[in-house]
Amino acid sequence: MFDPVLLRTFLVVAETRSFTQAARRLGLRQSTVSQHVRKLEQSTGRPLFLRDTHSVELTGDGEAMTGFARNILEAGERASAYFAGPELRGRVRFGASEDFVLGQLTDVLRRFRDRNPQVDLELTVGLSGVLHERLRAGDLDLVLGKEQPGERHGRLMWRERSTWAAAPDLRLEPDAVVPLIAFPPPSVTRAQALQALRRAGREWRIVCTSGSLNGLWAAALAGLGVCVFAGSLVPSGLTEIGASAGLPDLGHVEFTLAARSTVLPPPVSALADAIEYELGARLDGGLSSCRRR
Repeated sequence: MFDPVLLRTFLVVAETRSFTQAARRLGLRQSTVSQHVRKLEQSTGRPLFLRDTHSVELTGDGEAMTGFARNILEAGERASAYFAGPELRGRVRFGASEDFVLGQLTDVLRRFRDRNPQVDLELTVGLSGVLHERLRAGDLDLVLGKEQPGERHGRLMWRERSTWAAAPDLRLEPDAVVPLIAFPPPSVTRAQALQALRRAGREWRIVCTSGSLNGLWAAALAGLGVCVFAGSLVPSGLTEIGASAGLPDLGHVEFTLAARSTVLPPPVSALADAIEYELGARLDGGLSSCRRR
């Protein structure tokens, strides 16, 4: 909405309280400075200065605009520094839960590689529990994965409810043994499912174990049983089931970004920033506590 050029001119006039001095400092004609201010006032629909032949004073809206203008320009400078910083070199060993790799994360990693061609990005896809073990062992630098509430290995990014999912034509009676499709241990969603079934006193049997999301997906589509996903990550072709089948509430799953060390090398820090920036609509705050944990 607000042109940074107009905002910079406005701030110099606000500081000097003079269109003449502002023009001299900016290397512009006084008429150009006046035009910039006029355009900004047209954008806001409010007068920003009270001026006569002897003085220039800010209006109340002008005082408010000084704070907004500084914030807007600072944000623009941070964005420019982020995207046009010095070329990074090095290696990032990044682990991600398979749930993410088929979604938005693909675009995040592609843009990171385009911006940082000299960074060697090593991607490991696996179960969140295994990835966190490898992070603690020093085999990975950064992990984006799932955790159960209370496990917290890294910075909480967002949380959502877990859900039971199955093929649309699967019929499961409320008192029937639950046919469960699951990742092998130490899967977060497997643990959630078994804990919920035990609390509810519901019997179950494992009908399929697969280390890949595609394996679970195929088994569920074939109607072999039910599986557990975060609500936003239910694969296409499956539908959420629950109350109608007498299945217990699963609670929430948390998504975290965990770092190997408290001080991140520049390439690792850049990838962490990119994940936060690109997935910003879903994140809860920054990653500062991840870096301090």
